[in-house]
Amino acid sequence: MKIAFLFPGQGAQYVGMATGLCKDFTQANELFSLAGRILGYDLLDLCAKGPVEKLNSTRISQPAIYVSSLAALEAWRMQDPEGADNCAAAAGLSLGEYTALTYAGAIDFESGLKLVQERGEAMQVAAEAIPSGMLSVFGGEKAAVEEMCQEASAAGLIQIANLLCPGNIAVSGDLAGCEALDKLATAKGYKTVRLAVAGAFHTPIMNPALKSLKIKLQATEIQSPRLPVYSNVDSQPHASPESIREKLANQVVKPVLWEDTIRRLLDFGIEKFHEIGPGRVLAGLVKRVNRKIEIINHPA
Repeated sequence: MKIAFLFPGQGAQYVGMATGLCKDFTQANELFSLAGRILGYDLLDLCAKGPVEKLNSTRISQPAIYVSSLAALEAWRMQDPEGADNCAAAAGLSLGEYTALTYAGAIDFESGLKLVQERGEAMQVAAEAIPSGMLSVFGGEKAAVEEMCQEASAAGLIQIANLLCPGNIAVSGDLAGCEALDKLATAKGYKTVRLAVAGAFHTPIMNPALKSLKIKLQATEIQSPRLPVYSNVDSQPHASPESIREKLANQVVKPVLWEDTIRRLLDFGIEKFHEIGPGRVLAGLVKRVNRKIEIINHPA
């Protein structure tokens, strides 16, 4: 049976995550201890106690999810070593792509954490420079949402940011663009939900983050992954270290093609998924693509 591992992205964090893992599993606790030394602050304490506003900040939540997801993987490996290494392919939602690449051996833990730290910091700074946001539009097809974005763009920047699953598309833009799209979609009968994020991720508003991330990626040693890791940018497996650098940089300004990624994995022959890390968002998205597929959660 072909199995794929999926790793969550920003938004999966919650106060209290990973505390049970670190109490019960030595390797998980050691991972957080190492992360604290690399980052220069007590990441586990922030995961355990918050405050929620600090944990939800992009510069904290991204390292927190990255380390928590890998801690969940280590806890699973301690219980079932064979199962935790029975993987034919991997993918991660936005930030989770870094976790998937770390699991696949393309990036070591320390390098991955430093990249995620840089990514979170750079995206936070870019978001603070231009007030912006994201919202989900439920029930619309891609063409309909693109048409609404085009109409709403008269008010400000707005475009598709995440193609998550059938009937669930996230858009990003400046505050005027988001407001115009929200009113337009609501008037057309679509349900919308504002997302609790710092700014317009996966749009040109993140261009300053793209520039700083490129520099960090060029200075990072990256190997070819030992198994296929699918990119958010084009839903294709990464082909080389240089391809990884290019696609991870472009990921912050390009839409996340998550639905296409899941379909590619199914076409590859995947019969079961394991969602590894905080939350259960990915399981819900996968089920919207294929209700019959089995997906098991390994929570942080």
